[in-house]
Amino acid sequence: MSVVAVKPYNFPAKDVRENFPAPLLYIGWEDHLLICAPVALPLPPETPFGALAQAVLPGVYGYHPDFAKIDWTQVQWFKSGQPWTPDPAKSLQENGLKHKDVIRFRTPGLTGIAGTCS
Repeated sequence: MSVVAVKPYNFPAKDVRENFPAPLLYIGWEDHLLICAPVALPLPPETPFGALAQAVLPGVYGYHPDFAKIDWTQVQWFKSGQPWTPDPAKSLQENGLKHKDVIRFRTPGLTGIAGTCS
């Protein structure tokens, strides 16, 4: 959805990087409508991308019955809606992620509770 200003935008934006403890990264799990929108997480830019699957996402999505079934070697990643292959050994910043970027992941074979999104 586009937003169009009808008058000049003459005030500072409140969602700039400096107003957060770390850059925000939006992460969404495709085909899992129990979590209907990407979550916003403040993550230090030096965080290794591989830490998402091991240390970050279990606290966000771990309660979903499909989460324990994820084969992380088969996960398909998307950045700005386009297929993307991050390097798990590199940091978020080294993978080109910055404040307010949106990434999504798809888990082949897992399409929501009892396949509700297939």
